[in-house]
Amino acid sequence: MESRKRARRGTAPSRVAASAKTSEAAFLPSIAALIDDGGQISIGALPPIQCAAVANTDYNCLAMLQRRPAETLRQLLERLDAAIERALESVEVIDEINPPSPPAKKR
Repeated sequence: MESRKRARRGTAPSRVAASAKTSEAAFLPSIAALIDDGGQISIGALPPIQCAAVANTDYNCLAMLQRRPAETLRQLLERLDAAIERALESVEVIDEINPPSPPAKKR
């Protein structure tokens, strides 16, 4: 019996729609700038926290946020964007995950 040659399939078209270029710059500008400068964000479980969002550069942590009850992912990203902007302006880490350290005792 003679083998049949099958037609080669091409690459399947992407089902993910590209975002509109006009709104891209206005949406989460601090996150975009951080990533453009080599920084990164991470979102996910950080046990025992069910959902956390962390932003950092190679040398500095900028923000660590905990997702609030009934908060949407979009709202969390918007808070992270604002926290990154605040951290870069004031050189202050926004930390909702780690408990504050007790004040150091004076000797």
